[in-house]
Amino acid sequence: MLGSFGSSSQSHDEETDDQRRRFSSTSPAIQIRQLLISCAELISRSDFSAANRLLSILSTNSSPFGDSTERLVHQFTRALSLRLNRYISSPTNFLTPSNVVETSNDLALLQSSYLSLNQVTPFIRFSQLTANQAILEAINDNQQAIHIVDFDINHGVQWPPLMQALADRYPPPTLRITGTGNDLDTLRRTGDRLAKFAHSLGLRFQFHPLLITNNNDHDHDPSIISSIVLLPDETLAINCVFYLHRLLKDREKLRIFLHRIKSMNPKVVTLAEREANHNHPLFLQRFVEALDYYAAVFDSLEATLPPSSRERMTVEQVWFGREIIDIVAAEGDKRRERHERFRSWEVMLRSCGFSNVALSPFALSQAKLLLRLHYPSEGYQLSVSSTSNSFFLGWQNQPLFSISSWR
Repeated sequence: MLGSFGSSSQSHDEETDDQRRRFSSTSPAIQIRQLLISCAELISRSDFSAANRLLSILSTNSSPFGDSTERLVHQFTRALSLRLNRYISSPTNFLTPSNVVETSNDLALLQSSYLSLNQVTPFIRFSQLTANQAILEAINDNQQAIHIVDFDINHGVQWPPLMQALADRYPPPTLRITGTGNDLDTLRRTGDRLAKFAHSLGLRFQFHPLLITNNNDHDHDPSIISSIVLLPDETLAINCVFYLHRLLKDREKLRIFLHRIKSMNPKVVTLAEREANHNHPLFLQRFVEALDYYAAVFDSLEATLPPSSRERMTVEQVWFGREIIDIVAAEGDKRRERHERFRSWEVMLRSCGFSNVALSPFALSQAKLLLRLHYPSEGYQLSVSSTSNSFFLGWQNQPLFSISSWR
């Protein structure tokens, strides 16, 4: 049993009795989902006392170490607690804001969780592998100088396979990568690793770090593009894997950014994003969308990793936990994880002058092989858009990520 909870009003008592009657014929997972949505509704209509009591019920039915449902409830209860703390003076016992600030600002922990995410899930590898193939197919063998601009390069794990493929060409081209990020030390270490790898391949290589500050007034300013050095006779590729959604805070700035990208005349622009609408202005709709999305993500981790997996715990509690807190607890300009579905990106890119480039059958075969060899589960589903020939990776019937190519 999930237990019972009180209310500050008679109407809420009647509502609770009605919920109990409905719960008797539903599964525990559906009951928990309904309770989470009820809690979000209570917060939305400022019934903070009832929401606080419901959070106590939810916290006793959740655990970061339980099954996928219990772990999901733990993360969403955590995020709802933080949102509630914005409105009431006394914090709930479940979590205080300082706990999250300390965790989410720990750069080393975030970097570790990113590497774990890349290792234990197909999400990043699928997107990067498909983007690499689109870049390789857009740049033919007689183009001898290649420049890749990677927005938010992070550790640069996307590029060694592409560098290997370029080194196998005869004669191998020169490769220059401009990588953006908000930590200069991480950028420099990434550049050093890529340079050493290029040297081992005999590939002529240069790396240019481009720092993007975290200052809210200048974060992701379109003028950053003017800092990118373009050389004559270079073939340009632009890589936007899990980046553009951060610019949705200001759509006009995003449009300026895309127009400036287009003016650079790239041979190809690769785009990967979450296939979800976590950017809805209404909190409750954003919450329900996020709940269903991350339920599928947590189910995929449950099915493909052992219960004792430390990597899974790190990915869920740090990486996805940070995203959930941002979507649920943050509001206004403080929200960063503004994911939108492929259809929204398609409309925006076309309005800025871009044309879709079909991903190839070989890229599809390569993505299927990746899933079959490294993530052997029938739950992962790979689909192709009939109109744009872009790829979608999902779990069961829930699309999770999209990857597309433009020019």
